[in-house]
Amino acid sequence: MRPAISFWTRLFDLIAPRCCVVCGRRLSITEEVICLTCNRHLPRTGFQKNPYENEMAKMFWHLMPIERAAALFFYESHSEVCNIIYELKYNDYPEVGVVMGRQMAKEFEESHFFDGIDAIIPIPLAKKRERERGYNQSEKIAEGIHEVTGIPVMDQMVKRSRFDSSQTRLNRWERLENVEHLYQPTQETEQLQGKHILLVDDVVTTGATVLACADCLKHIPHIRFSVISLGYTHE
Repeated sequence: MRPAISFWTRLFDLIAPRCCVVCGRRLSITEEVICLTCNRHLPRTGFQKNPYENEMAKMFWHLMPIERAAALFFYESHSEVCNIIYELKYNDYPEVGVVMGRQMAKEFEESHFFDGIDAIIPIPLAKKRERERGYNQSEKIAEGIHEVTGIPVMDQMVKRSRFDSSQTRLNRWERLENVEHLYQPTQETEQLQGKHILLVDDVVTTGATVLACADCLKHIPHIRFSVISLGYTHE
């Protein structure tokens, strides 16, 4: 049963109407972030239905102890759907991450994607970038996933050791080189021995950032990783 919508929620929605981040249409009182029409037409990957052998998972084979990988939708620059990521990262709209994280978790739970996962680690931002943005978008996605699954978020386990410029214009090999030794653990890692960790990113393109984050932890005995993101880009 859908929870009752309060008078104040209805009043605020009337005074300050919310708009779909994809098409710009006014949202109804029961819609969050994106409208039902845009949600229905999201270019979903379906990777969660075959999380061990889809093209995103294969990106990490032999490079890290990978279990599963999936993204909610295919991301393409300058498409309408990229507005979801743009609003989350550049337009001070952290709620996008939380809401889309919840939605993704609900959809992926149907395929048992989260079974056996012990903890969530969002990909860290450089402190400079996080101060500029006011939040880490991957942490917001992880927050939404946690709300649905109850899996604990360990957002202080890894830190980004330096700030680099955007990787957008770099090819796969340049990205891998650019993020080498980019992350390091900030706490004792014994608690992660034998654990199955879910790494959360906003968009996966070459996988370089995820690999760099996993690289600082993969020395831990019997650790395993799964990867989840809102967007996945074909290269």
